[in-house]
Amino acid sequence: MGYQGQQPVIPPQSDLDDKELLVSEPKHKEKTCRQSAAVFNVVNSIIGSGIIGLPYSMKQAGFPLGILLLFWVSYVTDFSLVLLIKGGALSGTDTYQSLVNKTFGFPGYLLLSVLQFLYPFIAMISYNIITGDTLSKVFQRIPGVDPENLLIGRHFIIVFSTVVFTLPLSLYRDIAKLGKISLISTVLTTLILGIVTARVISLGPYIPKSEDAWVFAKPNAIQAVGVMSFGDLFENYCRNDDLVTFGRFCYGATVVLTYPIECFVTREVVANVFFGGNLSPVFHIIITAVIITTATLVSLLIDCLGIVLELNGVLCAAPLIFIIPSACYLKLSEEPRTHSDKIMSCVMLPVGAVVMVVGFVMAVTNPQDCTHGQEMFYCFPDNFSLTNISVSHSQLTTQLSIVNVSTF
Repeated sequence: MGYQGQQPVIPPQSDLDDKELLVSEPKHKEKTCRQSAAVFNVVNSIIGSGIIGLPYSMKQAGFPLGILLLFWVSYVTDFSLVLLIKGGALSGTDTYQSLVNKTFGFPGYLLLSVLQFLYPFIAMISYNIITGDTLSKVFQRIPGVDPENLLIGRHFIIVFSTVVFTLPLSLYRDIAKLGKISLISTVLTTLILGIVTARVISLGPYIPKSEDAWVFAKPNAIQAVGVMSFGDLFENYCRNDDLVTFGRFCYGATVVLTYPIECFVTREVVANVFFGGNLSPVFHIIITAVIITTATLVSLLIDCLGIVLELNGVLCAAPLIFIIPSACYLKLSEEPRTHSDKIMSCVMLPVGAVVMVVGFVMAVTNPQDCTHGQEMFYCFPDNFSLTNISVSHSQLTTQLSIVNVSTF
């Protein structure tokens, strides 16, 4: 009688389905969580702090043109991403750096890496400046606290927030772990919008109408493109406004929670250029600490935010968004010149160059004023001071009449 091997036991199909569900369900949940984290990280990086400066950009451009520029820049940014995807498909690459390296060689790769490093690095510096200026006003509202106390000064706040919050959060190796942090930042941004809306209703009747409020376009429109001009909206409110003080706290917290995303980008650029994309745990900590320490030291030496963001916008943002994606696509694509993508690329490239050159000239020759804590005239209804206003005679007359009405 011949030997018969034991036949494999095939479990019922229902058991297989149950086991497959047990194995695949955690993977599906993990994928969903990572996608949600990516969404919140993107939202946080886009609107986290920049939304506060949007009204000033509108003022610079003229409100009607500012609205048009907002939609136009949004479309151009979206189109640039599409060009990068198409360029990656044409070149067989899957990252911005590898696309530029394949298209323009090592010099192009090096230039892109410098821009990719500088843009978030300068943003980190600006976030530190915003944190120091904003939270110092918050702590000054605490009863019994001396406004001259060094522990509520901008320098101490910058160092403290860096050591306690931004440095530990920036040490994460996986950006998906910042998803919950970005969610909190997004919620705080929503609260800020609610506070601003409430103050529009309550303060609106007491603020004089600007003569050029509805002018279609203004000479500084070029600075309103991208991240080239910044004005802190909270500087328009009084320091003794407790609701706005809470809004300032939310704004400072939002900036602190957005900081690690920018640090992640700068560290990735350094890792790709010098370490082939892989960092050991020790080098990960060292490079993160060096980047954050450098940004902190620079932010302690600079207290004028306007010129920092203007130069960052014209020298880094414009090439990254307008020029380089268009140049890569034009060189790689074999579509006819009349193709819509090529026509749009041919428009974006020179426009980006003009924005870069003109914006740089305007930033150097006509820098923004750097003022801190200057109270608006309507914050002193009983103690009007001419030193708080620099306007024309007609505007001054209007403001005086409003102040007189508000005292009764």
